[in-house]
Amino acid sequence: MDPVRIDVTTPSRGYAVTLDAGALDRVGTLLDGLRVPARRFVASSPLVWRLHGQRLARAIASVEPILVPDGERYKQLPTVMRIYDALVRANADRASTLVTFGGGVIGDMAGFAAATYLRGIALVHVPTTLLAQVDSAIGGKVGVNHPLGKNLIGSFYQPHAVVIDPSVLGTLPRREFRAGLYEVIKYGMTSSPGLFDRVARDRTALFAREPQALVPIIAESCRIKAGVVSADEKEAGPRRILNFGHTAGHAMEAVTKYRRYRHGEAVAYGMLVAAQLATGRGALAEGDRKALADLIASLGPLPPVADLSSAQILEAMRHDKKIVAGRLHFVLPTSVGATTIVDDVADKEVRDALKRVGFRK
Repeated sequence: MDPVRIDVTTPSRGYAVTLDAGALDRVGTLLDGLRVPARRFVASSPLVWRLHGQRLARAIASVEPILVPDGERYKQLPTVMRIYDALVRANADRASTLVTFGGGVIGDMAGFAAATYLRGIALVHVPTTLLAQVDSAIGGKVGVNHPLGKNLIGSFYQPHAVVIDPSVLGTLPRREFRAGLYEVIKYGMTSSPGLFDRVARDRTALFAREPQALVPIIAESCRIKAGVVSADEKEAGPRRILNFGHTAGHAMEAVTKYRRYRHGEAVAYGMLVAAQLATGRGALAEGDRKALADLIASLGPLPPVADLSSAQILEAMRHDKKIVAGRLHFVLPTSVGATTIVDDVADKEVRDALKRVGFRK
């Protein structure tokens, strides 16, 4: 398939997202063409480096990887300090580039390191999970978790380039791949009925990682996010629709200490909760709520939530960064492909929605 280029334009920086099978083998050439600083460091995880590191090492000459632990429970400042330490020991300066090579956690942590080391060095994302390819690598959100809430420490820092090679998804475990598909469903629910339908129609081909099914959903997800980010870089308005499913989802992750759920799984539950809220208010037709629930269920079983109480989730929501002037902003679907943002959701509504989705009273 032909390479896809998607341009992201923001007040702070414009950059290209390159989507192409085999792009990993040409990263160095691609970055040279984009005039990204030539002294390049790579931050990755031991697993990703073992699976794909040799390809990247051949593409970026003389690279010495900075390997840090992966997973939401490691997405914290002490892990970022390990990246700082490696950069300081190597005398990295402002003419250096930090390449993130991994999933969303690696991208967020190493992106935060790039944003803050010497007050900012060049950043390139080479995402290796579906979730990172369709979502977290684009848009410039970088940061780490706090024990009381997800992504409470961070910054907006746009990369200089994003290079997506779908061929690396061949080694992704099915559960991780499914977690990425939930984020694709999010884009369908917020912005594109066609994308929503495509996931349902091409489910078998997607799980088989067939390029003719995979590339279009990655490309459309990236285009949707690029358009939203270009219109609202720092989440002052329209970009908030990308938080659909994340309010309850982030709370679930915090309550379980970032150990039980993949981020996409938590988002899937969060979308179900938001859809129940919307249906209860009469803002979403029952048929559309059921279509969302059926599509999520069709991808495979989600980890159980019956032992989590609505009181726990509500308490975690009170530490969410989407609270403005003491009011929690909720993204609710109004149909497949459209949402609205409200700030008047009562605790009882949330408890009722959580119970309907399967949480303990």
